[in-house]
Amino acid sequence: MRRILQFLALLASLCLAKDALPVIEETEFESSPSNLFYFPDSDVVLCTDSLKKTAYRSEDAGTTWKPIAQKGKVLGVLKHPTNHAWAVAIGEGVKHWVTSDVGKTWDSFEVPAPPTSVRPAVVFHGSDPKRMMFLTADCLGFDCEEAVWYTKDGFATDPKLLRDDASVCIYAKSTEQFTTGDEDRDLDQVLCIVSGIFSPFSSDYRLLSSSDYFNKDEVEPEMTEDGRTVSGIINVASVKSYLVAAAKSEGTTEMAMYVTDDAQSWHRAVFAGHKLEEDAYTLLESTNYSMQVDVLTSKPTSPMGVLLTSNSNGTFFRKNIEHTNRNMHGFVDFEKIQDIQGIVMVNVVDNWEEVEHKWLADKEIKTQISFDDGRTWQAMTVEKDKELHLHSVTNQRNTGRIFSSPAPGIVMGVGNTGKFLGAYDEGDTYVSDDAGLTWTRALRRPHLYEVGDQGAILVAIEDEETDEISWSLNHGKEWKTASLKDLKIDGKIKPLSLTTTPDSTSLKFILTATKGKGSKLKHFIYALDFAGLHEDKCSKRDFEDWFARVDDKGEPTCIMGHTQMYRRRKADSNCFVDEEFKDPQPVMEDCKCTEQDFECDYEQGFLWDSEAKKCVSGGVLRIPSGECKEGKGKYMGTSGYKLIPGDTCVRKGGVTLDDPVERDCKDDGTPPASGKIATEITKFKGDRFVEYYYLERKESNSNDEPNKSKKESVIMRTDRREVFLSEDHGKTWLPVDTDGEDVIAIYPHQYLNDNVYLVTPSTTVYYSHNFGSSFHTFKAPEKPNQERLQILQFHPTEKNWLIWTGGKSGQTIAHVSTKGGDDWETLRRGVRKCQFVYREDREGSDQLVYCEQYSDEDPDARVDLLSSNDWFEHSTVLKRDVINFATMAEYIVVAVRDEKDQQSLQVDTSIDGTVFADAQFPSNFKVAHQQAYTVLDSSTHAVFLHVTVNNREDSEYGSIIKSNSNGTSYVLSVSEVNRNGPGYVDFEKMQGLEGVAVINRVANAKAVEDGEKKKLKTFVTHNDGADWALLARPEKNFEGKGWECSGGSEKCSLHLHGYTERKDARDTFSSPSAVGLMMGTGNVGEFLGYKKDADTFLTRDGGVTWRVVAPGNWMWEYGDQGSILVIVKEGEATREVLYSLNEGDDWIKYAFSEAEMMVEDITTVPSDTSRNFMLWGKIKRDLVSVNLDFSGLEERSKLCHLDEKDPEGKDSDYWLWEPKHPLSDDNCLFGHVAQYHRKRLESKCYNGREIKHLHDIKRNCTCTRRDFECDYNYERQTDGSCRLVEGLQAADPAAVCEKKDVVEFYDTTGYRRIPLTTCEGGQELDYTARTRPCPGKEEEFQKRHGISGLGLFFAIVIPIAAAAGVGWWVWKNWDGKFGRIQLGDGFGGAAGGGPSMAGAFDRDAPWVKYPVMVLSGIVAVVAALPMVVGSVWKAVGTRLGRSSGGGYGGGGRPFTSRSSFQRGRGDYAIVDPDEGELLGEESDEEV
Repeated sequence: MRRILQFLALLASLCLAKDALPVIEETEFESSPSNLFYFPDSDVVLCTDSLKKTAYRSEDAGTTWKPIAQKGKVLGVLKHPTNHAWAVAIGEGVKHWVTSDVGKTWDSFEVPAPPTSVRPAVVFHGSDPKRMMFLTADCLGFDCEEAVWYTKDGFATDPKLLRDDASVCIYAKSTEQFTTGDEDRDLDQVLCIVSGIFSPFSSDYRLLSSSDYFNKDEVEPEMTEDGRTVSGIINVASVKSYLVAAAKSEGTTEMAMYVTDDAQSWHRAVFAGHKLEEDAYTLLESTNYSMQVDVLTSKPTSPMGVLLTSNSNGTFFRKNIEHTNRNMHGFVDFEKIQDIQGIVMVNVVDNWEEVEHKWLADKEIKTQISFDDGRTWQAMTVEKDKELHLHSVTNQRNTGRIFSSPAPGIVMGVGNTGKFLGAYDEGDTYVSDDAGLTWTRALRRPHLYEVGDQGAILVAIEDEETDEISWSLNHGKEWKTASLKDLKIDGKIKPLSLTTTPDSTSLKFILTATKGKGSKLKHFIYALDFAGLHEDKCSKRDFEDWFARVDDKGEPTCIMGHTQMYRRRKADSNCFVDEEFKDPQPVMEDCKCTEQDFECDYEQGFLWDSEAKKCVSGGVLRIPSGECKEGKGKYMGTSGYKLIPGDTCVRKGGVTLDDPVERDCKDDGTPPASGKIATEITKFKGDRFVEYYYLERKESNSNDEPNKSKKESVIMRTDRREVFLSEDHGKTWLPVDTDGEDVIAIYPHQYLNDNVYLVTPSTTVYYSHNFGSSFHTFKAPEKPNQERLQILQFHPTEKNWLIWTGGKSGQTIAHVSTKGGDDWETLRRGVRKCQFVYREDREGSDQLVYCEQYSDEDPDARVDLLSSNDWFEHSTVLKRDVINFATMAEYIVVAVRDEKDQQSLQVDTSIDGTVFADAQFPSNFKVAHQQAYTVLDSSTHAVFLHVTVNNREDSEYGSIIKSNSNGTSYVLSVSEVNRNGPGYVDFEKMQGLEGVAVINRVANAKAVEDGEKKKLKTFVTHNDGADWALLARPEKNFEGKGWECSGGSEKCSLHLHGYTERKDARDTFSSPSAVGLMMGTGNVGEFLGYKKDADTFLTRDGGVTWRVVAPGNWMWEYGDQGSILVIVKEGEATREVLYSLNEGDDWIKYAFSEAEMMVEDITTVPSDTSRNFMLWGKIKRDLVSVNLDFSGLEERSKLCHLDEKDPEGKDSDYWLWEPKHPLSDDNCLFGHVAQYHRKRLESKCYNGREIKHLHDIKRNCTCTRRDFECDYNYERQTDGSCRLVEGLQAADPAAVCEKKDVVEFYDTTGYRRIPLTTCEGGQELDYTARTRPCPGKEEEFQKRHGISGLGLFFAIVIPIAAAAGVGWWVWKNWDGKFGRIQLGDGFGGAAGGGPSMAGAFDRDAPWVKYPVMVLSGIVAVVAALPMVVGSVWKAVGTRLGRSSGGGYGGGGRPFTSRSSFQRGRGDYAIVDPDEGELLGEESDEEV
C-alpha cells in the first residue's frame, strides 16, 4: 500500500508539473520604453525611457531594472552590431558613455560638439570594438556644422577629428563578412562622403578613402570602367560582404549604384532594364554571395516594385519577381527565412494593372514563397488546397523579424486563406514547422508571437486588449492558455511587442504593453519565464534530422552546391532543449554542379541575356597575357561563365560551364572605327520645327543597353502639332502616339531630364518619366489657359508636384497636384502666375508657393503677390501692384509700381521668401522713370541688374548695377550698355570661367539721345564687372594680313554681335564644358559693323587673345567638351560644314548632303559632351533634320586618359591650363591661381563623360586693386581709384553691428571686396587701421584689442574669410537637390490686363561647372517685367529646343529647363517671332 501511495503521489506531482504556469514579473515605466535590445548570448537587456531621457538595464531578462549612465541625459543607446559586449549611450550634449562589459560599467567621454540627429551618431568597426567614429552636428537654427571624430581605444582617450567636411563616414570593414584582403586596411580603412573640392553642391559630393584617418593617405577611388572618379555620391553603406555607394547627378532622380567587395575595385551595378531612383529602391537582407534590391516600378502613391538579385560581386542584377508590395516609406514585403539558404517570402500585387491606372484602387495582395533563391515561386497552402496570405513588413506589428527566427524551420505569421490578403484585424495566426512548405492555423485572431528554446516553445499573445497569454510545446499544433489573473497580473493589457534572446535559445521572454487609456495610460515591461513548466531536458532520441529544403518527393535540394540539415527537437517530444546561447548549427553535404551553380563572367564583360537565357559578351574581351603573340591566331579563353564564389558543388560528374573555350585573337569585342563621319537625313511633313528639346541622360542615369553608349534622346514638335522622338540623337525618329490628339506644347521638366509632358487642347496630358521611352496620361483640372501663360510649373525636388494654370469661363485658375497629376487642388483663381519657391536653405519652403493674382479676381485690376505654405488654405499678401517677380540663386526679386510715381518702378529683394527689402540704387545713378529692368545674373553671389536709361525705340540702352550679398545695395558697374526693344541686353558671362563677361556699350550715348544711330563697342571684364576693357584684336585677318584700322584699342579693337542682334538668342559665345573657348561673329574696327559684313572669331584663353576662324557669318557648336568644333554657314544655303579637332587651329570641310540646305540651327546635347550634332532646316522645300556622327573618326575613337593624381604625366592626354587677367603677370584671377584640365591638342582621343575641368586652386594670391570694386556711393575715377560722390554720404559702416556676434566695425574706405575673390594680405583696400566698438560692445572691444599681433590677424582676417565662405556656401548651395536659379516665368501683362508674354527660365549654374552666362531678358516696362537670368536660349534649342511659337504657350510657356539647358544656356523670356510682340512693353502714353 505504501508503494502504491508513493506511486500515486509521483503521478500527482507529474500532473501538477504538466499544468505548471510561467512566472511573470511586472515593471512600470513613466513612458513607453523604446529601443529595447538584448546583449547577445546573455540575459542582459537595455531600454530607454525617451521622455525622461534615461536608459535602464536588466541583467535577469527583464525581471528587475536599474538606470544606467546619467539619469535625464541619455537620448538613446547604440549596441555594437558584431561585438556582444559593447554599447554607447548617446548624451544630449557633448558627454556620452561607453560600456565594454554588457553594461555593467559605463565610462564617460566627451566629444567637442553635440551628436548628429539625422543618422546614428556612432559608426562601429566590423571586428575591433575599440574603433569607432562619432558624428556631430553643431547647429545654430537651420545651419549645422557637421564633423566626424574617431577613436582607436574605445574613447579611453579624447577622440580625434577625422574630418569637418564629411556628411557620412563608415569603416571599410563594417561587417564581419567584409574584408579588404589586407589586415592593416581592415583595421583602419575608412570611407567618407565629403563636399566637392570647390563646391558644396550634392551633385559634386565625393567619396574619399583613407587607411590612416586622412593623415597622409587620401584617395578618391576610381569607380568607372574608364578609370575615373564619380561625383554626386550621396550615400555609402555596408551590406554583408559588399560596400555600396549611391550617386545622383544633377538633373535626374535616377541614381547609380557602385559596388565593391574589397574597397579597392568598384563597379557600377546593372539592373537589367530597371532604374534606381531617390527614395524609390530598398536594399534588402542579402546573402554572403548576392545582394537583393527592390526597385519601385509604379507611382509612389500606389507603390509596387520588382525584386532583383545580384551576381556574386554585386554588379549585375537579375529579376526574381515583379509587382512586389511596398509602402510609401520604402518598406517591402520581403523576408529571407533566417539561417536557411534559399527560402524567401514576398507579397505581390495581383491586380497590378488596375493599381497602376487607378491610384485609388485597392491592392489585391498574395503571398509567394521560393525555395530556390527566387528562381521559382509558389503559393503557400493550408490543408494542401487553401492558399494562405500573410501580413508582412509593410504592416509590421512586432519588433524584429516578421516570420522566422533562428529556430530551425519554425515560421509564424498573421493572415488568412482565400484569394487575397484581407484586413489584419480579420486574420488568424498560422504556423509552419517545415520552413513554410506547409501551414496550419495555430490560433484564431491576430497574435504577437515569439519562438524560444530552439523551437521547443512558441509564445503568443493576442494583438489587442487581452487578459490571456498562450504557448505551445509541439510546434504550434496544440496550445495552452493562462489568464493574466492566474499569473497575478491585474486587468487587461494592450501588448506592444514580444521578444526573446536574439538566438531564440532561451525560455525567457519580454513583453512590453500598456494598461488603461488617455490620461490613465500606463506603460509596463513584463518578464516571462517558462522554465517553471518543468519539462525534462531533451536526450539524443528527442532529436531528428531535418532538411531545410526538400522537393516534391521529400528529397533534400541544393543551394550554392550543398544541402542544409539541422538536428532539431521533435515536435512531440516532451522536453526542453535547455541550451541557452548555443545556436543550432547546420550540416552541409555537397552536391554535383548544375547550371544554377554558375554565373556570367562579369570580369570579362559577359552579361545575362534574358531572352537567349545565356551569358553573352557585352564588351571588350581581355586576352590573357602571353597569348596572341608571334602570329598565334587562337587562344583558350573564358567560356563566359564562372563558378559562383563560395559555391561548394562537386565538379566531377556535374555540369562544368566554366571550362575554357578556344577563341579567335581578332575577336576582342570592339567594333573598328570606320574612319568616317556618318550622316543621317530625315524628312518631315510640315513647314517648320516649332520646338525641340534634348532629354539628356546624366552620369547617374543607367544605360538601357549595358556596355554601349548611352542613348541621346531628342523630342520635337512640328507646326502640324505632331511630336517625334529620337533616342539616337536624330538618326532615327518615331512619332509619339497621342491617340490622334494635337500637341500644342512640349514641357520638359524644369529640373529633371527624365520627365517630359505633352499638352493637348483638351484636359489630357501625356507624360513620360523615362526620357520619352513610354508615355502615360493624366487628366488636367481644366483645359490649358488661353492667355499665353505658362501652363505647367515644377517643383525643384518633388518630381510629382505640379502646378497647372488652366482656363475656364475667361478666368485663369491655378491648381496643384502632389501625385503627378492624379489629384488636383485649387490654389487661386484669377492668377497670372503661380510658382514653387522652394530652396534648401529657406526653412519651411517645401510647400512655399507664390501667386500673382488680380485684385478681386478682376483681370483689369492691379496684380498682388501672395504667398502660402499650405496650398493657400491660408495666405499672405507680400506686395501690391506687382509687375513681376523672379527667383534666382538665393534671391527673390520683385518689381512693383512706385506708389509715388506711377510711371516708375522699384525693386524689392528677399532671401528668406518672407521679408523684402527695398533696393538702394547708387546715388550717382539717376533715371527719371525706372521703366525697365533686366535681371542679368546672380551666380557670383551678387545680382547684376540692367536698368534702362533710354527707352526710346531703336535707341535703348542702360546701366548695369551690381548688388551686395543680400541683393539690396547696388553700385554702378558699367553704363551705356546696349539693349534692344524686346529687352535683350548685350551682356554675356563666359561659361566655365569665373567672372568673365562680355558687353556691348553705346559709344555715342549723348548723340543717340539726339536721334543718331547707336555706335557699339565690345568690352570684356575678367574680374566680375569691377573693370572693363575693349577686346584685343587678332594679330592678323583671315588672309594673314593686317587690319584696315590702326592705332590703339580705342580706334582698332574687336567687336562682337551680341544677343540684341541674334536670330536665335541661344547661340551663346561659350560652353561650360569647353573651358576657355568662346566663338562669336563681328569685326575689327573702331565700332561694331553690320552683321552681314561680320567674320567669325575664336578665343582659346578666355577672351584675352582672339583669332579669325572663317570669313563671313557662321553658326557654331561645341562637341565632346570642345575637342570637336563644328561650324555651318548662317543665312545662306550650304551642303557642308567645317570641323576642327584641335580647338580651331585647323579646319576640315565635310559635305553632309548632295543638295544644299538652308540651316536654321546647329545643336548638340546641352552638356556638349556628345560626338553627335544636329542640323535643323530645309533642303529645297522639305523640312529636314540632319545627324552628324563624329564617333567613327579614328582620331575620336579612343577614350582619353586622365589621372587626377598626375594630370600632366607622360600617359596623360591632358594638361593644366591657368587663366589669367590680361593686365596680370602672375595668373591671379579673383585672388587665386586656378588650374583647369584641358585636352592636349595632339591627343587622338575623345573626352567622353563630363570631366571636372577645375583641377585645383593652386594657391591664393596677395590682394591687389583688381580684387576690389567701389563701395556704395563711391564711383571709379580715371586713375582706377574710388571716390565718394560729391554731396553724398558713405554707407553706415556700423550697420554690421546689427549682427549678433559682431563686436567692432571698420571705417569705410570706399572699396569692397569682389565676392569671388579669395586673396589674402597685400592691398586690403576695404580695411583701415582704425576700428570702432559696436554700441554696447565697448568692453569686449577693449579685451580684443589687447591681444597679440597674431591674435589680431585671427580676429580680423579669419572672420572676413569666414564671411566670404558663408556667402560662398549660400550661393553654392542653390543647385542640384538644393535648387537652382528660377527665372520668373515672366510674362508681362499690360497694366490693364492686356496681352502678355510668358517667359522665364531658370538656371543657376555652378561655379565653373555651369557658370551662368548672362544675357538679358526684359524685365519690366512699367507694364511688364519678365525676368531673366543666365544665358538664353541656345538653351531652349539645345536643352530646351527652340520654341518658335505656333500654339498655346508658344510664347507664354517658356521656362528654362533645369539645364537651362544644362549648359547654363538659357533662361530667357522667349519672344514669339511669329507674333512679333515685345514682352508686354508699351509706351508711356499707352499706360
